[in-house]
Amino acid sequence: METFAHLDLLSVGVAVAGTCLLGFVILFNNVHSATNRAFFYFTSVTVVWSILNFSYYQLPANDTALWLLRGVMFFATWHAFTFFHLASVFPDSEYRRPYWYTYGLFPVTAVVSILTLTPYIFEHINVIDSVGSIGGVQTGLAIAFFGTLVPLLIMLAIWKLVSKTFRAPQEHRRPYTLMLLGMTLTFTLLLTFNFFIPVIFNNPKFIPFSALYLLPFVMMTSYAINRHHLFDLKVVTTAFVGFMVTVFTFINVLYSSEPTEIIVNVTAFITVLLGSIKIVQDTLHLENLTAELKETTERQEGLFHFIGHEVKGFLAKDANAFAALRDGDFGTISEQLKPFVEQALKQARDGEKSVTDILKASNLKKGMVSYAKEPFNLKARIAEAVESMKPVAEQKGLSLSFTADEGNGSYMLIGDTNEIADHVLRNLIDNAINYTPSGSIALSLTKENGKMVLKVKDTGVGIADDDRKYLWTEGGHGKDSQKINVHSTGYGLYIAKKIIEDHGGTIEAESEGAGKGATFIVEFPG
Repeated sequence: METFAHLDLLSVGVAVAGTCLLGFVILFNNVHSATNRAFFYFTSVTVVWSILNFSYYQLPANDTALWLLRGVMFFATWHAFTFFHLASVFPDSEYRRPYWYTYGLFPVTAVVSILTLTPYIFEHINVIDSVGSIGGVQTGLAIAFFGTLVPLLIMLAIWKLVSKTFRAPQEHRRPYTLMLLGMTLTFTLLLTFNFFIPVIFNNPKFIPFSALYLLPFVMMTSYAINRHHLFDLKVVTTAFVGFMVTVFTFINVLYSSEPTEIIVNVTAFITVLLGSIKIVQDTLHLENLTAELKETTERQEGLFHFIGHEVKGFLAKDANAFAALRDGDFGTISEQLKPFVEQALKQARDGEKSVTDILKASNLKKGMVSYAKEPFNLKARIAEAVESMKPVAEQKGLSLSFTADEGNGSYMLIGDTNEIADHVLRNLIDNAINYTPSGSIALSLTKENGKMVLKVKDTGVGIADDDRKYLWTEGGHGKDSQKINVHSTGYGLYIAKKIIEDHGGTIEAESEGAGKGATFIVEFPG
């Protein structure tokens, strides 16, 4: 029996903690929403009313208990008012209070709530039950005001919810239905345990559990508010963990016997509850910032793509114009102008390639690149790429070679031949040429363990340990890479890696360190 000795206090503590956390979660989810604020007001009053309602039943019939009962009536008045307010506002984000509400209903509620604290509502205790608690009180003349206002507010709130439900389109009725369901469960519990059982069976022991009876409406309403804006999983998890920690902390209060111990544990309970609320607030704030950052990033990417395509178009036109001048489409140009035209053409094409790489990387990251996959001979495409890049290598005094192991069958790969050739093979060879001041670049193709393995080995600047973390990133540059290759965008290897992975392959880099060359190893399914 000892296990259940404090069941009433535990149940009220759990209900209060849950209601309090739900109220703050809904508020922090959107503090600018009139519905969210109305729900917070309702849950706040519910929490205080629940605590007072439980407390006055635990005290002997004295002045303190009478004042607690008056406090219950005070918050019961505002409980009914905030219920009506929530029904009036739901589910709108903005609410303009009508004239009669501001200058009629609100002042009347305020006056009645103040009267509940005076002898005009409850004069004194006139009945003490068998265990010494309040069994009855002498009511004053003003009790009629309370008895009229509170039921009226509740009936008006119900009428508003029902009328809103029937006026709403069929597809939008679910939130109202959830609120009505929660309200029906709550009022059924209140009428059963706070009215019928105490009156008919003269058994008031269930009245202190009133906080539990309100939970169905609180929970259904909180879900209805977020029906179309579901909780983020992180927020739900954070709130649940905070709730469980708060409940376990509250259990310590139940088994406290010494006054000092009770004070310490109650303080710990309040601290943990407030801490849980703060953590939920911070989590929601972080999620909102993340959402805002994502939205801002998407807008910036849209603008970036627009500008990129425009710049690419202008550079392509410039390149075509300089190519036409060089090729004599507009007549022979002087020898003096030829170097200028060649340089301008190269710079326009380099600029166009840089913009293309950046746009390509962005599209790959967002999964917007589609591939025309078909079987092709990887060995033949590597040979073509090497031959096309040899003049560039030889101009720099480098030897560029390619060997393939002929004894392991064909090198047929199912993939997008143009993407592989333009953005993988050319990128790797071009990268090796740019970062090899002198020496050689050797490409080899073999079959190992059922995979086609391409190696691009150079005698260049190598890869420093500090630079490895930037190797495959968007716009990534090593510490001194741009001193060696001033035109590097930092997107070449990122693009190559994404395309290789989209074809079921892998790429890695090996280097013994700075100045000791590098080997890039690509594996494709064989």
